[in-house]
Amino acid sequence: MKKIMMRLLLELMKDSKRSDRELAKVLGVSQPTVSRMRSRLVKEGIIREFTVIPNFVKMGYEIMAITGFKSKIKKELTEKAIRVTMEKPNIIFAARAQGMGKNAVVISMHKSYACFSKFITELLSEGGDDVENYDTLLISLENLVVKPFSIKYLVDLEET
Repeated sequence: MKKIMMRLLLELMKDSKRSDRELAKVLGVSQPTVSRMRSRLVKEGIIREFTVIPNFVKMGYEIMAITGFKSKIKKELTEKAIRVTMEKPNIIFAARAQGMGKNAVVISMHKSYACFSKFITELLSEGGDDVENYDTLLISLENLVVKPFSIKYLVDLEET
């Protein structure tokens, strides 16, 4: 990726709501150049979406759960896991994983412990005998959060 496009990407990671005009000033290029580069980043799949990261507590979410699963690996299971995961809007990330005896991970958001309990019960029920075991780390979003979730921190890593 060209250096100027990487700089644009990093600026958008800091704050994607900035106008092309403002970004052009920061990057030292024209506004049409920024518009073309932004479109190219989207077209090439480097930028998948423009979104906001809300204050989850103000939205009513009390818990973030990180759940690691150990499951049998079969093609049918993979297809089923994808379907089940995509049907659950409170799952914000899911992937194959490795470590701690697990081969999959799910990050999910819940409004209460009761909501999480219902969620995990349903998930395990839908997984059936294919889920060998699981462990969950529950994170209270109302307690001390030292570093709120954001991708903007990666900008500092890339700029060094």
